[in-house]
Amino acid sequence: MAASGKLGTFRLPPLPTIREIIKLFGLRAMKQLSQNFLLDLRLTDKIVRKAGSLADAYVYEVGPGPGGITRSILNADIAELLVVEKDTRFIPGLQQMLSDAAPGKLRIVHGDVLTYKIEKAFPDRVRRQWEDDPPNVHIIGNLPFSVSTPLIIKWLENVSLKDGPFVYGRTKMTLTFQKEVAERLVATTGSKQRSRLSIMAQHLCNVKHLFTIPGKAFVPKPEVDVGVVHFTPLIEPKIKQPFKLVEKVVQNVFQFRRKYCHRGLGMLFPEAQRLESTGRLLQLADIDPTLRPTHLSLMHFQSLCAVYRKMCDEDPQLFAYNFREELKQKKRKGSEKNDTESYEF
Repeated sequence: MAASGKLGTFRLPPLPTIREIIKLFGLRAMKQLSQNFLLDLRLTDKIVRKAGSLADAYVYEVGPGPGGITRSILNADIAELLVVEKDTRFIPGLQQMLSDAAPGKLRIVHGDVLTYKIEKAFPDRVRRQWEDDPPNVHIIGNLPFSVSTPLIIKWLENVSLKDGPFVYGRTKMTLTFQKEVAERLVATTGSKQRSRLSIMAQHLCNVKHLFTIPGKAFVPKPEVDVGVVHFTPLIEPKIKQPFKLVEKVVQNVFQFRRKYCHRGLGMLFPEAQRLESTGRLLQLADIDPTLRPTHLSLMHFQSLCAVYRKMCDEDPQLFAYNFREELKQKKRKGSEKNDTESYEF
């Protein structure tokens, strides 16, 4: 180590480059796992910088891979970095980084981010009340495309329940997505990209598309560009209903995104009562049935969910209804009828 200054301050040796890590451990991205490495330190530094001040922060990095963003986080004067990596091939390289990083800064867990329990990973002293400013806890990750959507839906549900990574308060997230997914997450009312993700994310979080990384910056080069998106949970959700209820209404509306909104909303109700119940829902929610799904605002969805909640309270079996199951049963009965007829003489 080289000393500097009169007091003999020591500098740690530079971390090995990500290319050196990849070469040393013979790593390569696996297409079937939708893995893409980001090797440009300027871009990984930019992701970390855009996440906000990380001074003395506790950071949870998901899917670190060979450690591109990991390295930039470690250079950000953090308190501790916890990385969770499912692919065992990357663990030795991360451990190499651990040996070269400041002692006590990096903690490596071999696990799956979809199931990993982070509730007790960080000290209780970092917790904040939900109404307070966000805690000094951050989630950062360059997510494999295959898990990015189910993971953000899982975390949005955690936001609504104030559990998982959000037991610490309104934990901020800075994550990568396919550019198309990033555009859906921030799409405004009337936009072509407006989707289920738009509503589910924006009613719970302040969502910002920070910048776009060209696909050529990744190894191997994906067929799409990548968007970096920042989430800050809201103190009060825009739709004040249980997550699963909101999700069901939104999913049904957007499954027929090119049709009028009444088409998808009708699928919330059994066929025998569909026409009457859909009309009642739209009337009580004061929604024009000829609006397209992309033109429904958060306030529209708030009204729809509130009325649907009352209808479910009146009919306890309604929320469990799934039109796809009804369709399967009809097909099954039709098949059984055909089988019976084929044996008649």
